[in-house]
Order: sequence, then C-alpha cells, then structure tokens
Amino acid sequence: MRASQRDADTAEAFEAIRAGARHLLTTADTQLAHLPTHAVQNRWGYQLGVLHTALDRLEALHEEWLRTREGLPAKARPGTPAFDDALAEHHAACWSYLDDWATHGKALREINSAVRKARSPLASILAPASVRRSAARK
Repeated sequence: MRASQRDADTAEAFEAIRAGARHLLTTADTQLAHLPTHAVQNRWGYQLGVLHTALDRLEALHEEWLRTREGLPAKARPGTPAFDDALAEHHAACWSYLDDWATHGKALREINSAVRKARSPLASILAPASVRRSAARK
C-alpha cells in the first residue's frame, strides 16, 4: 500500500514538468556542449543520458497506459478496482524512471548555473534581455 502511494505521489510530482522535460534536456545538452571543459562536472553527461532514457521509457509507458485505459470496461472509472488497479500497475512500472528524474534531475539546474557563471558567448545569450539591453547601452 505504501509503495503504491509512493508511486502515485511520484507520478503526480513529475506531471508538473513532464510536458517540458524534453525541452529541458535539449537545453541542457546544448549548454553542456558549449561549456568550457574546466566548468563541466564529469557526471553531467552520464546524468543527462539517464534522464533521456528515463523520459523515453516514461513516454512509452504513458502511451501504454492510454491504450490500457481505452481497453478498460466502460464502468471502470477512477475509484473502481478495475481502474485503480490498472493505474497502480502503471505507476509501479513508471516509478524507477521517475526516481531517476528525482535523483539526476538536479543536473539540469547545475548545468544551467554553470553556464550562467561561465565567461562564454553562451552565457551572454542566456542573460536576461534587460541585462543585455543595459550592457549594450554602456
């Protein structure tokens, strides 16, 4: 019962970023490629790989869930055993990939912070527009 609740809570927490997760990864890949070598943590490449794989699996599992939900009897609604059991199975299948995001997702923030601190052309591109305008006037 606890594991089922943990799985559901983890899935719910990920929903806030699921739609933008692919964009976050693409941005981090680009940022990492432009960072000076001295500013790169060796683990970031590995972590981004884990996040890409986890997202691919989560997307496949989401498609599988949609097919499963479509195949449920018409009477199977949230709160019924047929629906809730199928959803619990879906959450259980997703949990390890969601855990990967919980564990390695911080690399996205770390890479972004490193880019903002680095003295590179990419850092100036990522500066807020108001800062770029102020700098251009000087």
